[in-house]
Amino acid sequence: MSLVPPMSPAAAPESVMFHRTELGEILSIYGRMVAAGEWRDYGISALRDVAVFSVFRRAAEHPVYRIEKRPKLRARQGQYAVIGMDGQVLKRGHDLRSVLRVFERKLIRAVE
Repeated sequence: MSLVPPMSPAAAPESVMFHRTELGEILSIYGRMVAAGEWRDYGISALRDVAVFSVFRRAAEHPVYRIEKRPKLRARQGQYAVIGMDGQVLKRGHDLRSVLRVFERKLIRAVE
């Protein structure tokens, strides 16, 4: 009979999170979209293999957009992605700022 020691917090798998600079970029575009009346709420999830910033039009519905960070895809198509409500990848890349430019077109349309 072998005894397995309980997992200590140090042995628990780490989760992926956005860095302060990444959150600053995301919240900058989020604030502009809120001011334009397009978005109203957000949620952040830090999972083992992905960090997700979800954007909502209303608090009680599915996210309109998901901004994801998947470090395992860093060497391939890029660790950042913007995913629409239907699950379609709208933009993927290595640089968060260039990936977030997908919202610039929507922001210009919302302000007009």
